[in-house]
Amino acid sequence: MDAAHRLNPAGPGEAADTLLGMSDWYEQLELGSDLVRVSEPLVSPLLSAKMWWLRGTDRDLVVDAGLGVVALRGEIPRMFERDPLAVLTHAHLDHVGGAHEFRERAAHTADAAILAAGVPASLYGAELYEKLGINAGGEPVPDLLIKDLPYPEYDPRTYRVEAVTLSRRLDDGDRIDLGDRTLTVLHLPGHSPGSIALLEERTGVLFSGDVVYDGHLIDDLPDSDVPAYRRSMESLAQLDVSVVHPGHGRSFDQTRLRELAHAYLHKAGAEQAGSACG
Repeated sequence: MDAAHRLNPAGPGEAADTLLGMSDWYEQLELGSDLVRVSEPLVSPLLSAKMWWLRGTDRDLVVDAGLGVVALRGEIPRMFERDPLAVLTHAHLDHVGGAHEFRERAAHTADAAILAAGVPASLYGAELYEKLGINAGGEPVPDLLIKDLPYPEYDPRTYRVEAVTLSRRLDDGDRIDLGDRTLTVLHLPGHSPGSIALLEERTGVLFSGDVVYDGHLIDDLPDSDVPAYRRSMESLAQLDVSVVHPGHGRSFDQTRLRELAHAYLHKAGAEQAGSACG
């Protein structure tokens, strides 16, 4: 499929004519002069996460590190020219697979141990569900979680996520200075204990990881916490933003953020009430 047809429809802050580059595995979409969205079109939707490459005057920052099937340094060498800091929004394989390629890595303190031990990983649906302790509940489980091989000789059974140590442990309220732009860490647990988002308060741009995106939000993993997720959504519903760049799917505006937050709160409240009645 050609590059033009592999682009997603534009969301807020995006333009359909800003395709920066297409390697064999990664798609790069430039959103203005200082932000690039990197995606993996050949990864199954379950694990097809976004990376966000921000260019600052003093240094660059990359939000999340993809699945790690194909080396970022080999496919996007320009990303590493200014020795970027990789900030991992949470310790799930589709966001940390390439983390070992960065010299400096930051994530929430709650994720340090699992990142150092090695995040559970597999490209086979049934094996991944077993490693993560996910109960499919009778739903069909995808077989192979990539749509194509990166090269003919690639063996998906060899896929691993390398263990990494953090250069910096983050907590709520910490600030990351890139020179002309500063991002504030928001600890928003629920999807996972160490889930964070990054807010550039000057512009209202929010990088939300998996805390919120325009789709089914996952709160039933073994390390998920629904009460914590509700508190995180209550905080997000009050947040002033201009655009949200999530870990999955399209970017969206503040109106949609509040709709998603309130929808989750309504759903979680109804499920809690149902459990109490039962």
